Amino acid sequence: MGEPSLSELLGIWVEGWASTRHYPVKEVGAFRAVQLSDKSGDWEAFAADPSEDEFADLAAFVAESSPRLMTVLTDDLPAYRALAEKHGLVEVAADQELMIMDFEGKDVEAPWLNDDELKLTTAYEDHSATVTVATADGTLAARGHVAVAHGYAVFDRIITEPAFRRRGLGSFIMRALTAAMSEHNLDQGLLIASTDGQHLYHHLGWSDVSQVLVLTNPGNTGGGSLSAD
Repeated sequence: MGEPSLSELLGIWVEGWASTRHYPVKEVGAFRAVQLSDKSGDWEAFAADPSEDEFADLAAFVAESSPRLMTVLTDDLPAYRALAEKHGLVEVAADQELMIMDFEGKDVEAPWLNDDELKLTTAYEDHSATVTVATADGTLAARGHVAVAHGYAVFDRIITEPAFRRRGLGSFIMRALTAAMSEHNLDQGLLIASTDGQHLYHHLGWSDVSQVLVLTNPGNTGGGSLSAD
């Protein structure tokens, strides 16, 4: 069996991402849309290198409601920016990246939190897990989420609070999430990273797959981040 296509990887990521956030998912033509139930309550459609006709269909779907979003995975940003302008859509973000990690040979053992001030908690739900690091009085230091989708671990919302940065908690959270999913014998992980996050994930051995372009209707400026709240 060959390597999965960009479209297949996107579909896996969407399923895992929606699972961690409990978002409803529906089909829009050949593509998927996710209802952002904790934000606008409206839909965000996802596509990987759609054709001009497919883009036009998705643009029409987005135009039906002002808060709707379209996210396109591509390494040809100029082409899709031109299509967006043609169909009356505006750019919200283009600084995120779909990334992949091969777990073979990587440490999947539960990490040791070498900080007496902090405590690790892992909560499991179906085929997902949430990891939090907090102080004894409950002050959140860092957290992250992961879900299993089609044999991949999909990581989401890896956050370190400002007061606790530069203590290695981002790397720790990623190792703890990987360990939490170790019983599933997963071979690879997927995530969409912000510009800041990309530096961490490159350091941890993650590789770039595709750029991410988020589009919406004029006047709507929210919903650009896919990696955090």
